[in-house]
This record gives sequence, structure tokens and C-alpha cells, in this order.
Amino acid sequence: MTQGESLRERKKQRTRREIAEAARRLFGERGFDAVTVAQVAATAEVSEATVFNYFPTKEDLFYSGLEAFEEALLDAIRDRAPGESALAAFGRFITEPRGLLASTDPEAAERQAEMARVIEESPALLARERRILAGFTDSLAELLREASGAGPEEVEPWVAANAMIGVHRALLGYARAQVLAGTRNPLLSRRVRTQAKRALTRLGAGLDDYACSAG
Repeated sequence: MTQGESLRERKKQRTRREIAEAARRLFGERGFDAVTVAQVAATAEVSEATVFNYFPTKEDLFYSGLEAFEEALLDAIRDRAPGESALAAFGRFITEPRGLLASTDPEAAERQAEMARVIEESPALLARERRILAGFTDSLAELLREASGAGPEEVEPWVAANAMIGVHRALLGYARAQVLAGTRNPLLSRRVRTQAKRALTRLGAGLDDYACSAG
């Protein structure tokens, strides 16, 4: 990469970051559904076309950065230590404090609580989150298929991926509910980790004895 190309890339990354920050600020103030892309463009001082160059949809403005999360998750499983299970690597990754669970700054915590409220109040964002998690599941299933040597017709990698991402989905919902109820770190982080460990232990032990009929 030449010096000119490097400078252009840094400018592009800065523009992308400024657009995303402007969008999140407006979403927090007004709610996701009440904000238009044109308003985001005006706040970021760019054209509407520029916004769409970086973010194909309005939902992408809110969820920018999740591509990096997905890649980090897959890398944690792909690069696990010899002899370590995919579930163990997954569990270690999702219980690492990050984002909402890592913040100890009161102002940052309130901003993230605001984003939790924005998500819960927007059917569009909740639907997009489900699609994003479905994409995570597909990617993880393919990785597990490759790692296990399973054939394309076998369902076990798909089942395992759904179970793991199901834990992640449940923890997202749990953490948001806790935040909206007023829970903050360090209590929030402890509660989420406790729920994560219980769920991962259940997956590790299997489901044969779970919710057996009393009859």
C-alpha cells in the first residue's frame, strides 16, 4: 500500500466512523424509526449518497462493527488450542468482558443503556439482529463442519452452531433486560457471566436429563 493509498484509507475509515457516531447519537435522542438517513447525512456533514456508500441500509448504521465481532468469534474457535473443544473456545470468547459488560465509565454505561432501549423499541432493529445472528449461525456451522469433517448432509454441525449462538442470543436479551431495569456494572457483568456459565455447563453436559417429565 502506498502512502497515498494509506491516507485515503484512513480518511475513509474516519468518515465511516463519523457517520456511524452521528447516527447512533440521533438514534439515541429520537429513536431509530424516527430518524432518516438524510438527517444522519446532515449531522455528519456528508451527502446522503455518501452515507449509502458506507452503509447500504439504515440498520447497517446501527449495527456497524458486528462484522468484526463475527470474525473475532470465528477466529477464537478456529485458533483454539490443540485438544480444546469448540464449545470451550466459544464459552471463553462470549464470557470475555466487552462492550456493555466491560464499561465502568458511568457516562459510557448510560449511552449503552440508551442503545439497548433503542433496540428494544424498534421492530426493524430486532428483526435485523435476528438476521445477523442467523448469519453467525451459518458461518459457525460451516466452521464446525470443516473442523469435524462432517459431510454436507449431516445436521450435527448445524445443531451445535444453533445451540451456541442460541446461548449468545439469550445472553444479549438477558443483558438488555437487566440494563433497562437499571442494573449496571459490576453487578451486570457478574449476572451475565453467571447465566453464561450455567448455560454453557448445560450444553457441555448435554440435554438428556434436562426438563424430564415427572410422570
